[in-house]
Amino acid sequence: MKLWGGRFTKETNKLVHNFNESLSFDNKFYEEDITGSLAHVKMLNKVGILTDEETKSIEEGLKGILRDLNEGTLEFDPEYEDIHSFVEGVLTERIGEPGKKLHTGRSRNDQVALDMKLYTRKEIDEVNELIKNLLETVYDIMENNIDIIMPGFTHLQKAQPLTLAHHAGAYFEMFKRDYLRLKDCRARLNYCPLGSGALAGTTYPLDREFTAKELLFDGPTLNSMDSVSDRDYLIEFMSALSIIMMHLSRFCEEIITWNTNEYRFVEIDDSYSTGSSIMPQKKNPDIAELIRGKTGRVYGDLFSLMTTMKGLPLAYNKDMQEDKEPAFDAIDTSKGCILLFTDMLKTMKFNKDVMRKSSEGGFTNATDAADYLVKNGVAFRDAHGIIGALVLKCIELNTNLSELPLEEYQKISPVFKEDIYDAISMETCVLKRNTIGAPGPDAMKEVLKINKEFLGNI
Repeated sequence: MKLWGGRFTKETNKLVHNFNESLSFDNKFYEEDITGSLAHVKMLNKVGILTDEETKSIEEGLKGILRDLNEGTLEFDPEYEDIHSFVEGVLTERIGEPGKKLHTGRSRNDQVALDMKLYTRKEIDEVNELIKNLLETVYDIMENNIDIIMPGFTHLQKAQPLTLAHHAGAYFEMFKRDYLRLKDCRARLNYCPLGSGALAGTTYPLDREFTAKELLFDGPTLNSMDSVSDRDYLIEFMSALSIIMMHLSRFCEEIITWNTNEYRFVEIDDSYSTGSSIMPQKKNPDIAELIRGKTGRVYGDLFSLMTTMKGLPLAYNKDMQEDKEPAFDAIDTSKGCILLFTDMLKTMKFNKDVMRKSSEGGFTNATDAADYLVKNGVAFRDAHGIIGALVLKCIELNTNLSELPLEEYQKISPVFKEDIYDAISMETCVLKRNTIGAPGPDAMKEVLKINKEFLGNI
């Protein structure tokens, strides 16, 4: 069944039908399509276009279709072009003449725009629930590791000591922004396009405010041309998903590195690792690697839609049918990755002693040694040069700043005293950094308090 056959005298070529149809993938939002139709029918009755009897018949028919689809007793018929024609066709088969009035005052253009918005809104809520669970997992790592010292890196080289709580906190901030970004996206999309018609509205006395309220929108959209041709909200959602995947990928990259024999900072649980078909000793971080790899896939979905939309004139064009498959793929891929990553993180073991020992190498306390000189009256630029010379001496003697004899310090600068060793201990390097946002325990406790409040309000 087609909703446009009256104009045509020939049947659609089978290959053309297969190329043109979207039921094979847009059946994914049959619930949204029926939900939108129920609100539309209720509005048509309110404004006097449908009688109470017609309305009751259509509503019961739609609810029956929804029930049968949910229970699996009704299957999608590939002879139908899309989910809209399928629902209307089955409805008309079941209830007769009233089913033909379902489409009064609307077009597939505003209908599909509504369905996609309803589906996207639902998926945003589901993704944000997953992000909330991830945030709670990261928060637990922060809360339980305030005093666990590890090296911080720049350029993949050891830079300064910090804590595991502080390192995890960086990802808490990323995922917190992701949550808020999705929340903003949801607020922007939450306007109802139904009633816009094909592009120019309708002469029927529709109550668009009523329909919007029924569907929990903040109001109706204000331009019918934009309403049917807008996919900004979907691009914005997929962009937010791409950023989430980027954050997951960065975290996965660190976990993969930390999992190596050279680092041994973490041990991934057996249930989230795989082995080698030839090397029996191997325990590979495949889940982390796959999440890192699937990030590129989600990026591709986003750019597929952006490329589709970039040259389209107003208003609706069939090209827009190409929004669904990349969007569905990006959503499903991202949700799966967030879920798996969260569970992997929950079961992952941190080798805290290894982290602590690693923080002592690589001269991570060099900046604190320079600060020691500054606090004793040496200009920072001179202090920087003095510590550089000391690092060279340590390399020459195959030692580190904490174990370098005091006489070697004093050969380069007489300012150094016995208290230099306390000043550059790993604990001192971390504990004294207590400005907000730093890794010191007082600062971290304040951040944990803020983050706990954030989690309590989402």
